[in-house]
Amino acid sequence: MPDVISIPHRLGRRALVHSARTAVAAVLSLVVARAFGLPEAYWATVTTLIIMQSTLGAAWTVSEQRLAGTAMGAVMGAFLTAYFGSNVIVFGLGVFALGLVCCTLHLEDAYRLANVTLAIVMLIARTKQAWIVAAHRFVEVAVGIAVGLALTAVWPEDEPTASIAPPASPP
Repeated sequence: MPDVISIPHRLGRRALVHSARTAVAAVLSLVVARAFGLPEAYWATVTTLIIMQSTLGAAWTVSEQRLAGTAMGAVMGAFLTAYFGSNVIVFGLGVFALGLVCCTLHLEDAYRLANVTLAIVMLIARTKQAWIVAAHRFVEVAVGIAVGLALTAVWPEDEPTASIAPPASPP
């Protein structure tokens, strides 16, 4: 009879630790975001899940770009929505403008996240003013980044990569 407590060889300690770290970080970011009363606290958790897939050094770089992109997208989204509403042509112009701004500021990696935030702020119908939605979005992402970085710092990976795939067996 197999031992029910034993861990299958293909799983390994690394996968267990990574999965545990990610789960703790995801729950913690959701709890923190909810404690702040953020209306879409799940965005903090989504951000944390992205951050937790990296080592601390890589997570820091990803976090800087994610925070910068979110800030730019939130500001652009709040501004455009306040003055033009949820207009498709204005949205397209916003995406174009963010590309130019990101390139000028040498934040090319932030462009994707700036556009995601712009779309969330501009294209999802809400009852609150656009600047409130944009501020919430920024804080939700900031909470997710902070929790992800903190957990990555205090509970680092054993190895330099965060892949949880089992090692390949020799041919």
